Amino acid sequence: MDYQQSRAYVKDADRYAGGALDLTNIKELMKRLGNPQDQLKYVHVAGTNGKGSVIAYLYTTLSEAGYRVGRYISPSVYSYREKMEVAGSAVSREQFAGYVTRVAAAIKEMTTEGLAHPTPFEIETAVAFLFFAEEKCDLVILEVGMGGNLDATNIIRNTVLAVLVPISMDHQAFLGNTLSEIAEKKAGIIKPGCSVVTVGQQPETMAVIERVCRENGADLTEADLHEAKAVKEDFAGQTLEYRGENYELALAGSYQTENAALALEALEVLGRVGYPTTVEQRKKGLKDTKWNGRLTIIYREPLFIVDGAHNPAAADMLEDSVRKYFKGRKLFFIMGVFRDKDYPYIIRKLCPYAEQIITIETPDNPRALPAQELAEEVKKCNPHVQAADSIPDAVDKIFAMAGREDVILSFGSLSFIGEITTIVKTQEEKNS
Repeated sequence: MDYQQSRAYVKDADRYAGGALDLTNIKELMKRLGNPQDQLKYVHVAGTNGKGSVIAYLYTTLSEAGYRVGRYISPSVYSYREKMEVAGSAVSREQFAGYVTRVAAAIKEMTTEGLAHPTPFEIETAVAFLFFAEEKCDLVILEVGMGGNLDATNIIRNTVLAVLVPISMDHQAFLGNTLSEIAEKKAGIIKPGCSVVTVGQQPETMAVIERVCRENGADLTEADLHEAKAVKEDFAGQTLEYRGENYELALAGSYQTENAALALEALEVLGRVGYPTTVEQRKKGLKDTKWNGRLTIIYREPLFIVDGAHNPAAADMLEDSVRKYFKGRKLFFIMGVFRDKDYPYIIRKLCPYAEQIITIETPDNPRALPAQELAEEVKKCNPHVQAADSIPDAVDKIFAMAGREDVILSFGSLSFIGEITTIVKTQEEKNS
């Protein structure tokens, strides 16, 4: 297969998604590929909000400290291949095609024997393990796709550190209807004898994490938010004081105080288990960390910001940032959501702040809520809304509405951030 054929192969596997959520398929697939994942050591990251930012802090800091680090994230924002990278370089087109060809051969053996066909996420996870093993990573940072215990990434054995970001209600159809049920699934990444770091959990969630740690003989560290304070902050970045040291962060948002504190605690624990970093390396790593799609500025006049807020907890965080950073400024929104998200909550939380709202349908996704249907829901709390025919149409409409001193905010899903950024950047180049 070439690269385009390999991408088409993965996409075609969409028709096999939606089956039972378990590890049977990925275990069988990886066994036929020689279990390359067993050659590696891992930082495994689960939870609801903050996974991407914490991973970005850890990946940047450990890489700059000289470790050969792999990173696996989902979804990607700007490039499909950014899902898996090592030492700052994404898997190449040729590498990806080669790995998919190997995976496809193993899948053909499986289906010929009457076994189920793996899903796109399982295929991508298998490709990532092949890539990281071939690149001989010192450490791989893995983001859970959904949940924890039955996620395809949880086939790993050699977890050095499990990181649990704050857990809230999300994916209830798959994970459960209470925080305790959801926490039980997400805490499933905790392996016997590994270290665990967490922050900001609700009492019922923390009780689950503590019990699972005891059952697995895993040592648990909780970042102390009483020790974390934003000394200086605005929408372009901030300075965090944590345990007596000041750290500059290029990432904005009040929730980054919590994310950075968790990352610093994780680095402290990693130092005790064979991956030491100095305070200066941590300061440089956090300062240099970039993470697209979280209060990311893509245009200056008017200020145009994209954010992947797509669930209630993320909406709460984004509302806090709106109130803190943009008080007294006119706000214009572009919003697109998935049907299976709690979008009424997101609307109630954020839409009252907007002068005008443009709704879009997130492209090429069967889970997308149609723009007109979303607009009807938005009207219940803000009548100044209209549906766009496409993302380019939404960008044209919003620029026609907003003045140079106003703020445009696009949110609701990570899935369209890449496209909207490309459109806005192209417009900026035309105007320059």
